[in-house]
Amino acid sequence: MEQRTLFNPDLPPGFVPRPKLQLAEIERLIRKYRFVVPCPSRQTLIRMCEDGTFEGELTRSCWEVFEDSFFRWAGYDEQQKMAA
Repeated sequence: MEQRTLFNPDLPPGFVPRPKLQLAEIERLIRKYRFVVPCPSRQTLIRMCEDGTFEGELTRSCWEVFEDSFFRWAGYDEQQKMAA
């Protein structure tokens, strides 16, 4: 299924923004699917953002991590995503 984007003359055609997850959502996913047991602390997750393990940015005093970066770290590849 093709994703649709609104027309914006400043963006190149076919541009699709990368979805982001907040650290609270990442913690919830790690606990639910047990990627790592026990779940890393919030400080450890912040350190992973700062050292480049997760691609993300600090916005409004909240870390937001690109979804594809998190799933790559978790070992969840695109083929598994398409099969689900």
